[in-house]
Amino acid sequence: MARTFKSLAVALARAAADKKAQDVLVLDVRRQSPIADYLLIATVTSPPHLEAVEEAVRKAGKDLNRPALRRARPESPKWRILDFGGILAHFMTEEARSFYALEKLYRPARPLDWVPRSESRPGKAKPG
Repeated sequence: MARTFKSLAVALARAAADKKAQDVLVLDVRRQSPIADYLLIATVTSPPHLEAVEEAVRKAGKDLNRPALRRARPESPKWRILDFGGILAHFMTEEARSFYALEKLYRPARPLDWVPRSESRPGKAKPG
């Protein structure tokens, strides 16, 4: 199942990046967390941007037949969380991301190497 979660985490990260989320990070937290294999953390710039990124990631999961199981309540204009089972997706304003510093909480976790769709992989030529 970890392999499935890994490929889903990459797809969700790409969906967030496609909606211009900033500093998109996927952490492998299998050794640190009993509830998730991966954390997706992305910075958003405003409440409308938060809505757009959350909806894009939710749709990406649904399109891959892995819909979000839960959404954290109550809604916040600064931070949203979608639970995909083995992946927790966090969308935060810069202020919230700085304050809560999830990356520091999971410092030993390895970042997952993923590439946004808009970038080519090393060794491959960019189109056009």
